Amino acid sequence: MAKLTALFAGLIFGLGLLLAGMANPAKVLGFLDLAGAWDPSLGLVMGGAIAVAILPFTWAGKQKKALLGSPMQLPVKRELDARLIGGSLLFGVGWGIAGICPGPALAILLTGHGQIIVFVLAMLAGMLLFSVLENRRTDR
Repeated sequence: MAKLTALFAGLIFGLGLLLAGMANPAKVLGFLDLAGAWDPSLGLVMGGAIAVAILPFTWAGKQKKALLGSPMQLPVKRELDARLIGGSLLFGVGWGIAGICPGPALAILLTGHGQIIVFVLAMLAGMLLFSVLENRRTDR
């Protein structure tokens, strides 16, 4: 049941990304172009998503178990550090250069566009590099 629920949630998430325009690099770059023809619509999408998520996350923070019975696993770290800020900046720069972020990239991967395939391969290589570096850091 958990895998079916995850599949259903992923399909809804991907559909939402497509409907919101997050899978359109031109729309994303228009949102990031503050000095040019700025398109604020993705900001409204993000704001709406945050507004919708506030109540469920507040509720989830008070629970010991998820709806399907597994232990609740929410982030517990609250402070900002150099790793979080650096990772956020790297993510943002990559998003700005490519005009696409990981969720929408996966949602449109099956279109077969070469740019998306290269993006996803680079994303996977970055995840592998992070894993290797993180393992080295924790082994010390």
